[in-house]
Amino acid sequence: MNNFGTFTTLSPQSLLRHLSSCDDTTCLQAVSNLVTWSIYLKQGRIIYATHSVEPFDRLERHLRRLSSQIPQLTSEIRVQVRLIFETDLHPQIREDYNATNHQPPDYQALHWLINQGYLNTEQATLLIQELVTEVVESFFLVKTGKFTLSNSQLEISEICILDAEKVIRRCQIQLHNWLSLTPHISSPYQRPYLLVTSIVKSQNFPYLQPNLTNWMKGFSLRHLAVMMNQDEIELARILYPYIVKGEVILHEPDPPFDKLPRNVEKSSFSFNYTPELLETNLVDIPVNSSENSIQSYADISGEEVQEVFNPVGENIQGLTISNNINPAEERVTAATITTKKVYKIIAVDDSPTILKEISRFLESETFFIVAINDPLKSVMSIIRHKPDLILLDLNMAGIDGYELCRIIRNNAKFQNTPVIFVTSNKGIIDKVKARLVGASGYLTKPFTRLELLKIVFSHLT
Repeated sequence: MNNFGTFTTLSPQSLLRHLSSCDDTTCLQAVSNLVTWSIYLKQGRIIYATHSVEPFDRLERHLRRLSSQIPQLTSEIRVQVRLIFETDLHPQIREDYNATNHQPPDYQALHWLINQGYLNTEQATLLIQELVTEVVESFFLVKTGKFTLSNSQLEISEICILDAEKVIRRCQIQLHNWLSLTPHISSPYQRPYLLVTSIVKSQNFPYLQPNLTNWMKGFSLRHLAVMMNQDEIELARILYPYIVKGEVILHEPDPPFDKLPRNVEKSSFSFNYTPELLETNLVDIPVNSSENSIQSYADISGEEVQEVFNPVGENIQGLTISNNINPAEERVTAATITTKKVYKIIAVDDSPTILKEISRFLESETFFIVAINDPLKSVMSIIRHKPDLILLDLNMAGIDGYELCRIIRNNAKFQNTPVIFVTSNKGIIDKVKARLVGASGYLTKPFTRLELLKIVFSHLT
């Protein structure tokens, strides 16, 4: 079966509901605004769904939420998954998946997590349920596009199968909830910033948690919800009155999330539901699940959230300042510093804007960022911190990146430390010179979060 069409006369919801009423096994692929959605169905039931906008960011968010309940799902494991399946740096491991290499990389990663014993089938099933719901929810917002139905990509080994009608109804409820927040909030990827800091101490605004106010400096609503271990709709509702009053401002989604469709202003959803539907199991598990079942997200206590996500050190305006460092010269940011291993990255740039952007893009429990805006004093800081990776601006006042890289490489301790130039220079001569002085990589400004993460991951093997 190979069919194609457009959404001009057939809505995404109608299309998926039609497929769920058939006994066909098919892959629905839809393209709109350069985003591709892939929904795999078997006899009218959903095996998996993904879309092309940062699938590993989506997977990592949901894995991170599970990590407080699954001890073996450490930050190191999540980094390893991304290294193997997103950047394709470990072909020797990918060779073990030749039988499934036609499957989406994020779905291959789920199989790997199960095969390695990091997830049991029941945990993976609940994870897939959340991933599919998020993907289908965004698919329902597509207004125009093209689709194809094909069985050419269908040899996908199932972990579970989802009741398509229940997925549809659950997504409708989520969209209805988001609709109640329009037009002030139109996307879960909008980024809230606290405009009036005095409201945090006001008795009239008791619901803004200190951690939330510290983190409202570039993370999206969806990412904040994971960091707070809170339902994203509830978080949006808490922030909504502040947004309406202008005390919290919303920035537009970062690329490539800006390619995803926005919430509609007028509801096109007609359905009846009960609150219990959100708690309904949407899946059939093809194998017996283990006794090590997963705890509901809502059961995690505030103390557990703080233990996992609180930063270490003195917090000043949302930035953690390392001891014995002059705050004017270096700022250390870490959204999550725990007893788990983290990768320490030093970023050297005389532009505070670039340093802030790097910190915001990399700030997570996987990375500990030391931002240095005085290149002349950076060498001593690098020796003191012993980073796992160095991001180095090329054009700086006082000393350029080439000379600084030579100095770093002359120290035996840092001969193998990855040094990545971050620069607006695009010429081949600059890249050759970078290699000659020992640079490991080259990232051109302006860069996206995905581009930065990929080059960082590729050098932290």
